[in-house]
Amino acid sequence: MTLLFVHGAGCTRDIFAAQLSAFPDAHAIALPGHDAPGGCTSIEGFADAVSSYVGERDLRDVVVFGHSMGGAVALELALRRSLWLRALVLVGSGSRLRVNAEILDGLQTDFLATTHRIATLLFAAPTPERVTMAQAMLMQVGARQTLDDFMACNAYDATERLESVEVPLLALTGDRDVMTPPKYARFLADRVPNAQVRILDGAGHLAMLERPEQTNAELRTFVTSSLTEFT
Repeated sequence: MTLLFVHGAGCTRDIFAAQLSAFPDAHAIALPGHDAPGGCTSIEGFADAVSSYVGERDLRDVVVFGHSMGGAVALELALRRSLWLRALVLVGSGSRLRVNAEILDGLQTDFLATTHRIATLLFAAPTPERVTMAQAMLMQVGARQTLDDFMACNAYDATERLESVEVPLLALTGDRDVMTPPKYARFLADRVPNAQVRILDGAGHLAMLERPEQTNAELRTFVTSSLTEFT
């Protein structure tokens, strides 16, 4: 069994540091445009990149852990019935990720101020240190790709296809996530045939950073209980 972490909009794979420490054999992909030139503008394109990553490494029985935009990418892979895909864990995500028009406009007109606003919204407890870290990550990804990420989220909608997801799914969300509130996770659990939901206390949108031990425990329990081959 292989764990593959897929980051969200404007993020890098560094957000999974606590998970990669707990699961040292796991993979964390850097989506196109997030650590090197050559970006992407759609969820479908990001899904193509993940499929290529898996194929190049001949990974099997993959559990994709997708955060936010990465969750949409994971859903797309499931809807394609990727043969290597064994299960999904979606954190702070949903089948439809509409973005506030002010955010989309701000990313184009005042990137610095808007990244600070986004960074503040990512946490239940937005300390100065956390906000600085998150904003630096958005700045690192850059204005063009960050905007493309949020536009890709805004355009994607898998709502009417959820019943076609055939693999087990765990929807995780923070109880204080203002970007993808718990109703998003509950909606997934209601529509996907083999799905369950867990709400993490005291966590915001970046639940795996604010509540890493809880997140890791839920991930381990889900994989162990749903996929008996996992060790």
